[in-house]
Amino acid sequence: MKLVLLFIFSYLLGAIPVGFIAGKMLKGIDIRRHGSGNPGATNAFRVLGPVPGVITFILDALKGCIPVLTAMHITGNEFIAIGAGLCAITGHMYTVFLGFKGGKGVATSAGVFGALLPAPAGLALAAFAAVFAATGYVSAGSIVAAVVLPLAGFFLGASPVRILCAALVAIVIIFQHTPNIRRLINGTENKISSRGGNT
Repeated sequence: MKLVLLFIFSYLLGAIPVGFIAGKMLKGIDIRRHGSGNPGATNAFRVLGPVPGVITFILDALKGCIPVLTAMHITGNEFIAIGAGLCAITGHMYTVFLGFKGGKGVATSAGVFGALLPAPAGLALAAFAAVFAATGYVSAGSIVAAVVLPLAGFFLGASPVRILCAALVAIVIIFQHTPNIRRLINGTENKISSRGGNT
């Protein structure tokens, strides 16, 4: 029963739609009706401004980090901690509070793997920053970071189960970015400084 409650807690925490709440509180708008229509941190940055966007990213990351750290503290079990992290990511992507339509999971995944794979996550973050700085595309940075994470975990000798988990989440995140990939190929993807479809 404690395990079930832990996973439910992890899902519900991950499901809190921070960007949506920020839009309602700060501007009285439904963020899903503006910008890309996504309730995640990037659209919050674009629609609400840099400070709300950064705060949304941090809180979305904490939604992933807290369940993992809580599970490790309570159980000390790697598999349960990973399960809690996956529940949080699922909650963010498919939030019960917004009709099971949430964000793309990048920030919450960053929090999960910041706790599970801190050094590889740091390298993935550096890769994201480099790609974003060079291109202006959050989506491109997110995709590259997703690929770098499991590779960095492998080369740094991380636990095989954590590497596998990172690889599976990377596949899901890349799939979530399928429309962005099409726009990147077609040259129609919008940068963070513009209005409209992005992550």
